[in-house]
Amino acid sequence: MTQEQQSLHLSVGILGISGGSLLLLINNYASGSLSTFIPDTALGILLLIIAALLAYAAVSRCLSHAQLFSALCLSISALWCGLGLVHILLGQKVISFDEFRFALIPGLGAFSLALFLICFIAVLAKKVVLIIISIGISLACAHQIVDLTVGGFGHTATAANYLLVFVIGVYFGVGRLLSVITHGKAELPGTGLKDKKVVLKAEQGSSCSDVVIVGLVLNLLSSAMLSSPLFGAVLNPGHVCWLWTAAVFQLGICVLIFRAMDTLAATFFAFMALLKFTEGYFVLLIENPPVAPVACPIVFSVLFSVLALFYCSKSLFYGFYQLFFTAYCIAIATQSSRGVQGVQAAIFIVTAVMILLDSFHMISSSQTFTKQEYFKSLVNRIKCLTLKASDKSQHAPYLGFSKYADAEVLGHACNVLAAFALISANGDSIFLLPWVVVSGGILQLLCGSVAFSRGKTFESTVFVFYGMLWTFWGLVRYGGLYGDVRGFNVAVGIISFLLFNCLVTIAALFLSVAWFIYVLTFQLIVISFLLDAVGHLPYGYDIGVAIIFGLVSFYCFMAKMFSSTFETPQIPLGKPIIKLSGVGGGADVCPHVPARKATSVQQIADIMKNGGICGMPTDTVYVLVAACNRPDAVVKAYKVKKQAEDRPMSMWISSIKQLEPVRHLLSPLLLDFMEAAWPSSISMVIPRGPWMDVFGLGDAAKHIGTPQSIAIRNPDCAVATHLMNLVGPIAVTSANPTGEADTTHHNQVFAKLGDKVDGVLCDGPSPENIASTVVDCTKIESGQIGFFRVGIIPKSKVLQIFEDVQKRHMQGELNPAFEYDVHLPQTQDNSSETGDSSSESGRGSENYSSISPQQSPVQPRNEA
Repeated sequence: MTQEQQSLHLSVGILGISGGSLLLLINNYASGSLSTFIPDTALGILLLIIAALLAYAAVSRCLSHAQLFSALCLSISALWCGLGLVHILLGQKVISFDEFRFALIPGLGAFSLALFLICFIAVLAKKVVLIIISIGISLACAHQIVDLTVGGFGHTATAANYLLVFVIGVYFGVGRLLSVITHGKAELPGTGLKDKKVVLKAEQGSSCSDVVIVGLVLNLLSSAMLSSPLFGAVLNPGHVCWLWTAAVFQLGICVLIFRAMDTLAATFFAFMALLKFTEGYFVLLIENPPVAPVACPIVFSVLFSVLALFYCSKSLFYGFYQLFFTAYCIAIATQSSRGVQGVQAAIFIVTAVMILLDSFHMISSSQTFTKQEYFKSLVNRIKCLTLKASDKSQHAPYLGFSKYADAEVLGHACNVLAAFALISANGDSIFLLPWVVVSGGILQLLCGSVAFSRGKTFESTVFVFYGMLWTFWGLVRYGGLYGDVRGFNVAVGIISFLLFNCLVTIAALFLSVAWFIYVLTFQLIVISFLLDAVGHLPYGYDIGVAIIFGLVSFYCFMAKMFSSTFETPQIPLGKPIIKLSGVGGGADVCPHVPARKATSVQQIADIMKNGGICGMPTDTVYVLVAACNRPDAVVKAYKVKKQAEDRPMSMWISSIKQLEPVRHLLSPLLLDFMEAAWPSSISMVIPRGPWMDVFGLGDAAKHIGTPQSIAIRNPDCAVATHLMNLVGPIAVTSANPTGEADTTHHNQVFAKLGDKVDGVLCDGPSPENIASTVVDCTKIESGQIGFFRVGIIPKSKVLQIFEDVQKRHMQGELNPAFEYDVHLPQTQDNSSETGDSSSESGRGSENYSSISPQQSPVQPRNEA
């Protein structure tokens, strides 16, 4: 992300805060004790729009390490989103004014404290604008609480605080926007950004600490909601707005943390989102905290305990913090309202401390409060345990490059929750709806999307498919949507799921024993759905298969937790039951390494030097390559490709300097054209000649080009160029069997060519899906070029380049990159002018007569 883009997102965020502050300023200043200036519904909708704008700016900035600003923007976005929803409910007469006050006070109190803590860290970081914004909105929330409590008091003070935020925000936001528009030539005093190196050093403690802080702020919000009955409040739909706002934001935070390659933290906040969805749902049903008689809280407490234990490998404080949620789930299972409220009050206090510690880590490189070394020392004393190194490379996907960490831990945990929810099913109990739909459905769809981005096609299919089935069954069975369709209509849909899962079960045979048992036991779950739909479910069958599937899912959950945390021991998932050539769960898959690492390019280069063939990204589509100095590799690539005779392989070079050994054998006009046109997506078809023998192709040269010509190219791709600098010129063909579509993703290389390739450089989807432009340069000396194929480079641009080269060449301008070395011995010069050069001079006089009748190929060297 460029500095101008960062400044633009900063301006959007600051101006968005200013706009929201102006809205609340006008409303508080002009409203009385009995009436409001802006209708509640309109005010709520406007706040939602501004909250969405702030969330966009915050997410864009958090990807550029402006962490404190991102945390502030996301916190204010959540504040105004929840506030807007509560105002809409009041405007639509869903809640009374007393319920409005009961819902608003704990929410404003939580954000007032959170913004005050962020302000404290901004003071330590010496960020004046963030200090004023955070303390201004914090005091505004505090005064609004006073106004709601006392009545008629605090309007003016609230408006004054929003006025301060508005003025400062407009000044700084306009200043940064002016700087973007003028490209830094004009700036308002005091709005310039500090040195980028200083800012980056101060805010680079953790790649996802900003969104983690926002997640903690939302935990603070939910605990304030659920502990408010201790102070006489009555839970109502207004509280649901805050809880579900927190749930949606934490689901987004989960995605961002998966992108930051932190599986444990992402799983924790996904659990938080599930809890808040469930809590809000229960508040809609009853007027007390959730006390539903289900087994899910017990199962959830076990999952939280396991997660807390493994989280100690990162931070003892976070491991201890997550144990509070274990206690909370146990309190829910005991059906004690006071116990639930007491634990939430404790969570409120501990969360405030965690926000302070994490905010401090954001601006400090010190990790004093993580205490990770204690856990490491404990593990080192246990001989059978070996802790995995904390490195993003441990999240390397099944096939190549991915921007997201593995989400299988979360997917298996969701299946555990959904399965054990069925155990406590009682008739058409609607208490099971959130546990089945949210955990089994929504979160598994998220896991399937992440798995797909990592190249795990089978796992992605399973999670998406099971997520759809859990959502369907939860809404139909526990959401009251059966109606008159119970029976044949529902059974037909479930039978289609059943048949599809049969195919998934067959596919699992080629992956592992654990996955086969996993999908096979889920088949029993689907059969129980079918029997229930037609009204012939045997007593206890659904409970039995739910327990079996839940235990298998828990086994897979523990296996993935161990494999992501420890080198040893590993809980085995088993080998493939059936193994075919090129298939087998990835055990024999060739190296799929990220193209963005120099070590990966070196690894592929070593493979090619030893005679291997590899897939590689380019400035267009993926290609299959072999080193020209390894004729055996060129022949292998030709056979793997099943090359058609009318579509021969081509040769690529890293730069025109790699043609230096044969410069005296090529036309100066052609060399000038190459120099002007490359690097680019232009392939040039040039006459075949003895110059190809220099590159070590041997008998394999017949597979490159035709007997009369050969295509040569210098791609505009840093990865490809670096690889060719290490290996030398390469033979290239598209990474797909002849007649099939071009390969536009690294996963397709292995899918189309199987285990016949020896390595793949992975860079995700191709930047372009259009092939290169192929130019006929066999008659270039006559002043003519043709086109075999017009691809990504338009014909007009190629012709313009050639016209410019012709003009320079006719004016006597030479290509200095190919002038002969003046330090060569005189005897060598004389020999090059006689003997072999005489025949070439004759050929040159004939070919170049249209440019300059007096010149021969060796004359430019003598003139130089």
